[in-house]
Amino acid sequence: MAFGFYQDPLYTPEYQVIGDEVAVLDTSKGVVRVTLDGAGAPIHVANFCELAGSGFYDGLKFHRYVPGFVIQGGCPNTRDMSPEDVARGGMGPDGRPGTGGPGYRIHEEFSSNPNNSHEDGALAMARSADPNSAGSQFYFCLGPQHGLDSGYTVFGQTVEGMDVISQLRAGDVINSIRIEHAQA
Repeated sequence: MAFGFYQDPLYTPEYQVIGDEVAVLDTSKGVVRVTLDGAGAPIHVANFCELAGSGFYDGLKFHRYVPGFVIQGGCPNTRDMSPEDVARGGMGPDGRPGTGGPGYRIHEEFSSNPNNSHEDGALAMARSADPNSAGSQFYFCLGPQHGLDSGYTVFGQTVEGMDVISQLRAGDVINSIRIEHAQA
C-alpha cells in the first residue's frame, strides 16, 4: 500500500464535513455505496470529498488486488493506462501504478479515530512508511484486517455493493465517485 512522495506538503482540505456524507463509487463492476466517518476521520473524509468532487478519481483504475486482503485504487498514474496494462503491473506514461498521488499528503487519523476498525468492506487510505503520507490512494478491506488498525486510517464503511467489491480486480475502472448526503 505504500507510495512514495515524502517531500509533498501536508494539506488541510477546505471541504467542510457535514457528517452524513455517502460516497457512491461507480465502477466497471457495479456501484458501491460507503458511509463516510466525518466524526472519526474528518481530514480523510474532507480530502476524499474534495478529490471526488473535482473528478480526480474519474477514469482511474484499481491497481492492487490481494485476495482476502485488499483492493486498492486512487493512483493517478493509472489514468492514461489501459486496464490490461494496469492488471499486468506495467509502467504507465506517468509512472508505476501505486506510486502516484495528488501532490500533497494529509495527516494521519488512525491514532485519534475511535472508529478505526478494518472490518470487511472498510474504506481506508493507503500511505507510505511515513504515517502522514496518505493522499489519494484508498483501499477496501476484503475481510477483517485488524492488523492495519494501528497504522492506517479507516474513513468509511461499505453499506451497499459488497458483492461488487468482491469482484473488483486490478485494471477495473473507477468511472466516477460522487458524494451524496444520507437521508434523515
